[in-house]
Amino acid sequence: MDVHISLHGRGDLAAQVYRQLLDAILDGRLRSGERLPPTRDLARGLEISRNTVALAYDRLVADGFLVGRAGAGTFVSAEPVRGRAAPKGVVRPRPVWDDLPLPQPMTPARYDFRAGVPDPRLFPMETWRRLVARELRVSAAGYGDPAGHEPLRAAISRHIGLSRSVHAGPDDVLITNGAQQALDLIGRVLIEPGAVVAVEEPGYPPARLLFRSLGARVAGVRVDGEGIDVTAIPGEARVVYVTPSHQFPLGTPMSLARRAALLAWAERRRAVVIEDDYDSEFRFGERPLEPLQSLDRAGRVIYVGSFSKTLLPMLRLGFLVAPASLAPALRAARQLSDWHGELPTQAALARFIDEGLLARHIRKATREYAARHAMIAEALAGDDRLLPLPSTAGLHLCARLAPDVSVRPVPELAVESLEAYYGGSTPEPGLVLGYGGIGRDAIPEGLRLLRSAMRRERRS
Repeated sequence: MDVHISLHGRGDLAAQVYRQLLDAILDGRLRSGERLPPTRDLARGLEISRNTVALAYDRLVADGFLVGRAGAGTFVSAEPVRGRAAPKGVVRPRPVWDDLPLPQPMTPARYDFRAGVPDPRLFPMETWRRLVARELRVSAAGYGDPAGHEPLRAAISRHIGLSRSVHAGPDDVLITNGAQQALDLIGRVLIEPGAVVAVEEPGYPPARLLFRSLGARVAGVRVDGEGIDVTAIPGEARVVYVTPSHQFPLGTPMSLARRAALLAWAERRRAVVIEDDYDSEFRFGERPLEPLQSLDRAGRVIYVGSFSKTLLPMLRLGFLVAPASLAPALRAARQLSDWHGELPTQAALARFIDEGLLARHIRKATREYAARHAMIAEALAGDDRLLPLPSTAGLHLCARLAPDVSVRPVPELAVESLEAYYGGSTPEPGLVLGYGGIGRDAIPEGLRLLRSAMRRERRS
C-alpha cells in the first residue's frame, strides 16, 4: 500500500486514520483485494500507538470496507467499491469549450481504413526496446533542456537536411510531444485572442480545433489542384497553416508556383506560415518539391514534423524548426507547458537515427505502404461510384463519391468520410482511406465490404 496519511494535532487519531483510509478506498487509490500494512508497521511510521491503528482497522472491518484473514493480514474488501466522483461544481470553462466539436475516437474494426495510422508490425520493436533499455541505464536524473535532448536535435537536423532539404542546425530544432504540441506552442507564442488563422479547407481537424481553443478566429481557405488558394486567404490573417507536401486529406502536393505565391503573400502581410510535413517520408514517386522552409528567405515559415506516422503514435515525438527570432519564446513556452519530454526516449531516437535504423525502417515501410496504396488505387479505379484523387505519398488516399452515392455504416469496417474534414464550407462527398492499419491480405475483403456498403440513391 502506498497511500499517504497525515495526522493533524492530537485529537481523535483513530478517527483520522479511519477517515483517510476510507477516503483512499472510496476514491479507488486502495483497490479491492489490496493488502494493508500490519498495524505495527503503520503505527511506527505514523509515530502513534498500535492500538490506535488497530481501532481504525476494526472500524473499517465492521463497516465492510476491510476484511481480516488469519495469518495473511488485512485486505480491502473484495466487494467492488464505487469510486466517488469529484464535486460537480459551478465553475464553467471559457465559452469556446462549450461548443468545440472535439473528435471522438473510432472503435476498433476488423477492416481498419482510418487515416494516419501506421502499421506497428513494421516497426523494429525489439531494436527499439534495446535502445530504450540502454538509455534508461545511463540517463542522468534531473530536468533537461526544454528544447530537447541535444544529440536528438542534431540527429534530426541532419536527417531533415538530407531527406527534405530543410535548412536547420541543432539550435533551430525544438523537440515536442508530437506535432500537436508543436502547433500548441506556436499558437501560444503567436496567436492573440481574436486573431485570424487561415487553414486549408478541407484540412486537418485537430489543428483547426486547437487554434479555436486558443481564441483564434479560424478561416477555412479552399484547396484546389495546386494547393491552398492564396488569393482567398483573408487579408487580416497573421498565421496560415498548410500541409504542402501531401495535402491533408486530399493528398495533392502544393505546386511550386503556389508555394512562391504563399511565401510572397506572407512577406507582404507580415504573416507566419506553419508548414506541417506530417508524413512526407513515405513517397512512392519522384522526389517531392522543396519544402516551404527551404524556399523561405524572409524567416516567415515554421516547419513542423512528427515521428508519430513514421514510427509509432505512442512514442509522442515530434519537432519544429522556427526562425531564430522565435526560438527563445518557443523554448520558454515549452518550459512553461511541461518543461521537456521523456529524455531516455529522445536519447534512444537519437541513436536510432544516427545508426541508420530510421532510414532502414522508412525504406522497408515505404515499400509496404506503396504496395497497399497501389492495391487500393487499382481496385477503386474500376468503380464508377468512386473517383480516386492523385496521391504519391503518405498513409492514405482520398476518393470522391459520385453525387448519387451514399455509404451505410458497417460494424466490421472503419472508414472516414471526407465531409468530416470540412470546417465551415459546403463539404464534397468522399472517403478518406488509410492503409497503415490494414494489411495487404485484408484489403480485398475490406474493399468488398466497402463496395457492398455503397448505395446509389434513386432520383425522383
